[in-house]
Amino acid sequence: MTFNINNLVRENVKKLKPYSSARDEFKDFDKDMVFLDANENPYNNGVNRYPDPQQRSLKGELALQRQIKASQVLLGNGSDEVLDLIYRAFCEPKIDNIITLPPTYGMYKVLAETNDVENREVLLTEDYEPDVTEILRVADANSKLLFICSPNNPTGNAFKADKIEILLKSFPGIVVIDEAYIDFSESQTWVSKLSEYPNLIVTQTLSKAYGMAGIRLGICYASEEIISVINKIKPPYNVNELTQKKALDRVLDKESVKNEISSILIERSALYEVLLEVNFVQKIYPSDANFVLVKVDNANLRYQQLLDKGIVIRNRSTQPLCENTLRFTIGTPSENKKLIKVLKEL
Repeated sequence: MTFNINNLVRENVKKLKPYSSARDEFKDFDKDMVFLDANENPYNNGVNRYPDPQQRSLKGELALQRQIKASQVLLGNGSDEVLDLIYRAFCEPKIDNIITLPPTYGMYKVLAETNDVENREVLLTEDYEPDVTEILRVADANSKLLFICSPNNPTGNAFKADKIEILLKSFPGIVVIDEAYIDFSESQTWVSKLSEYPNLIVTQTLSKAYGMAGIRLGICYASEEIISVINKIKPPYNVNELTQKKALDRVLDKESVKNEISSILIERSALYEVLLEVNFVQKIYPSDANFVLVKVDNANLRYQQLLDKGIVIRNRSTQPLCENTLRFTIGTPSENKKLIKVLKEL
């Protein structure tokens, strides 16, 4: 299938001339210059200057680690801003539609409603895999985006690669693969397939494996053409100076991140073994993420019992195909030990 990005971009976005900030017009702001161009407070306190609108240092390191070009990276104020920018670049309100695969990350639906875009939902199969035939059946010429969360939230599983490949080859619009939990999975990131699939967008985050949910840093990997389109509508200073510095420090600290991921995976296995012996647990779903989804006899009751013992988990029973399920995020060894103790008591 021939892919032409211009057939998907909104007409107003094609015509749009992006805002040019002072830091876009003079880029060498690391030089020893007198900066009188951006109406900033001249007294240095570490954050008196506007941040780099293109986050060049951070993008450069991320691109190096992913073995792609920096021009294939876009950063946002959390993944939610990245996702919203994708909607606004490609989806015409009241005309276009997107496809989501419940149970999945709830913001896809919220953003569709916010942008006045029809959300066509295709439930996952009983074993929590994409229903490829049904997805392609409901898609039409106005289906601009297909959201695939893999590993999926809340089910925890990474989808089979062959199913995703069929969708990449057959879906008429852009396939957005949300890899928020990819660092906990044995599956390979789809970033390595960007050159193979021009209709592919991969989103990642520093909130999970990198432990930086508080700084709000979302990442978008795609072709240079797609990134160029999204850059046109990106707010000029959407990632602040403190976030850029903190994120770069953390991305460079590969050993600490690797050790924390390893600890989480060990604790996930330990929790899984205990859950097998808990009498009110009916099913434990395989996990490629930093959480485990569990089917229980009475989710509301068990949720409250754990809450009474000082442990906050997530009751996912309101989600399709998730009746009487609880989601356990993997904590530190000491937190996991407390959870296991309470589970055994119950």
